Amino acid sequence: MTSPLVTDLRSDLRAAGFTVSALGALWGETGGEALHRGQRIPALRALAAERQRSGQTALATLAELFVLGRAVGADALERALPSLGSAGAESLGLIRASGDRVEPAVDLRPYSFVDALGPGEWWIVSDLGELALGHALPVDHVLGVGGASLTLSGLMLQWPVERVLDLGTGCGIQAMHASRHAGSVVATDISVRALELAALNAELNGIGNIEFRLGSLFEPVAGETFGHIVSNPPFVITPRGEGVPEYEYRDGGLVGDALVEAVIRSAGEHLAPGGVAQLLANWEYLGRAAPVASAGADAFERVGGWLDASAVPVDAWIVERDVEDAAQYAETWIRDGGTRPGTEAFDRLYEAWLDDFAERGVESVGFGYVLLRRPGSGDPTLRRLERLNGSLGGNEAGLGVHLGAVLEAHDWQAGADDAALAASRLVVAGDVTEERHSWPGDEGPTAMLLRQGGGFGRTIQGDTALIALVGACDGELTVGAIVGALAQLLEVDEPALAAELLPMVRALVVDGFLSPAAA
Repeated sequence: MTSPLVTDLRSDLRAAGFTVSALGALWGETGGEALHRGQRIPALRALAAERQRSGQTALATLAELFVLGRAVGADALERALPSLGSAGAESLGLIRASGDRVEPAVDLRPYSFVDALGPGEWWIVSDLGELALGHALPVDHVLGVGGASLTLSGLMLQWPVERVLDLGTGCGIQAMHASRHAGSVVATDISVRALELAALNAELNGIGNIEFRLGSLFEPVAGETFGHIVSNPPFVITPRGEGVPEYEYRDGGLVGDALVEAVIRSAGEHLAPGGVAQLLANWEYLGRAAPVASAGADAFERVGGWLDASAVPVDAWIVERDVEDAAQYAETWIRDGGTRPGTEAFDRLYEAWLDDFAERGVESVGFGYVLLRRPGSGDPTLRRLERLNGSLGGNEAGLGVHLGAVLEAHDWQAGADDAALAASRLVVAGDVTEERHSWPGDEGPTAMLLRQGGGFGRTIQGDTALIALVGACDGELTVGAIVGALAQLLEVDEPALAAELLPMVRALVVDGFLSPAAA
């Protein structure tokens, strides 16, 4: 049941037109890009110009207070929130009154998205950021919707399921996204403050199917299983030592990548048959001098070992998207906490990070996506660990739609032997294009490429037979008939050509270049 104060807040925000597009129009492209870089002067100048033209509008007041993190006049806030009022805003913990001025106590801003159900827009409350605070973040900071949040929400499978677990919910954004395809969601966190803000966000946006529980990792859901688990866990690798802040939203309290290992090993126990877990993760690359048995091993060997040690055997698809050397990684996360380069505090933390990495033999750190699935029956059939560092394709409704299609395609081809695959009729995906490259004067192409417009934006180089097979996949002829025709045309042995092409066809089906024709 929504409280009257939250109902009033929602009404006032809607009446003010407090939306993503309205804010973009208010301070323009230049102001928006500057804010993305952590600079608010261009946006403030745009607000001042708007006041000259239109006076102090409700939208401008709310933008200055809650997005730019600046104090505004109490009278202006009363006009901007006529139903809630300053007293109501203070009761909700949104502001602090200071004479005839009010200061923001939280960050409150609109957030828009598109998923498989269409476009949506919410308001998200989180703690004030570095720009508003003017100093480094406190260790109990509750983060808003950042880059990692956007990545995970975009990756989220959107299949209807009965129950979803959001492990480490923070401000609640993943639980809110999951609520759109789940009957119910359980959202956990070790931070009481995070759970309070997440509950406020759900209530503010009229979402009533989320249950919030306090506790670490899987402890609050011991013995329970879910059709879908999503997690942006506190995976940041932070040195353990005096004077090094441990932020609740990103630091799991374990050494190195041990927290990610723990989640990967345990996730299968909490998945219902057929259930899928998705998380973001870091993993360490250890040099040969590292004081552990896995010294010098590729990071994927270590991750594969975690999968092998899983309490419940699972399908696994791991995608590494980026690798940073130890120094780059330290710089990234020291800045993330609001400590600025060139200061004594930054240098002290930098030394602590590099000392920790040197002591443990860490040379670099990988970042990527983890997808685990508990088989509905039988043994796991999917074990895919790959490095995809290039640009993604276009995925308007999120990469999760593509991931779901890949899982379905994998299952389809895994259940088809070569005879069944040869008897199938396939069609080329609508986002696939073909490129041919040749040297001037050459009779034929020197390279033939298939490019995927969506998904991971993969590019496949093929020979004449493979490219011709794909081009002939229009749903009319079977794969076997196409192979037979190509064998005659190319004057090669048909069984040998089939043995060469069918594994490639399986891979193209799994990656979304080809799909079974509609019956």
